[in-house]
Amino acid sequence: MVVLFIFLLGLIFGSFANVLIYRLPLGLTLSGRSYCPSCKNKISWFDNVPLLSFFLLRRKCRSCNQKISFQYPLVEFICGLGFVLMYLLFINLSNSFLVSIKGNIGFWVLPYLLFIFVILLAIFVIDLKKRIIPDGLSYALLIIVLIYLLIAKDIFFVNLFSGFVCSLFLLFLHLVTKGKGMGLGDVKFVLFGGMFFGFPLSLLWLFVSFLTGALVGVILILVKKAKFGKEIAFGPFLIIGFYLTLIWGETILKLLF
Repeated sequence: MVVLFIFLLGLIFGSFANVLIYRLPLGLTLSGRSYCPSCKNKISWFDNVPLLSFFLLRRKCRSCNQKISFQYPLVEFICGLGFVLMYLLFINLSNSFLVSIKGNIGFWVLPYLLFIFVILLAIFVIDLKKRIIPDGLSYALLIIVLIYLLIAKDIFFVNLFSGFVCSLFLLFLHLVTKGKGMGLGDVKFVLFGGMFFGFPLSLLWLFVSFLTGALVGVILILVKKAKFGKEIAFGPFLIIGFYLTLIWGETILKLLF
């Protein structure tokens, strides 16, 4: 029952993530009721039930019959699964990195991880579609990780330094490639990741992210879905690397060293 509740909660926040994904790139306010992107009619609450309404409406807007993108139920479903995964990590704290977080903020480690998951999910889709990372989302992540570091005073300066090292490295790549190899959105985003992981996990996170990006890039070139030298969004790989590092980072470090 608890897992089911967490999943349903994830669906609700997945719906909010869809709002972020649609409105932020357009510079729209987050307040106000949801509306159909095609006819602009406001959506009634019974047509806005996460996941369920999509299938009851047969993927069509009630007002204009325009098809609804599969992105909406997919994001909601992924958010539901992600919330369950974060909950399972929370109750099976065999990961010493998460144990250290729980030692600093107790039960709040779960809301902390869930908040980060929602923002990262929104960034993943936005960067994949628009190749931008909205500053507002990066700042939200920075605020939440700074609050955590202020509570966990013993790691404040180490993690802060790690964040700036990661950010300066990507800034260097941005300057060297004149913005073609790395965007400023990525530079701001990794400041959060470096501060979240600290040393040495932040370095592993960047390595895993670059490795994942390179592998996917080679595959896309081989299947002729991309050309060598063509720009691809790096944010999604940073986020994939983030969760690979969060779950298996310490195990990888032990195997390496």
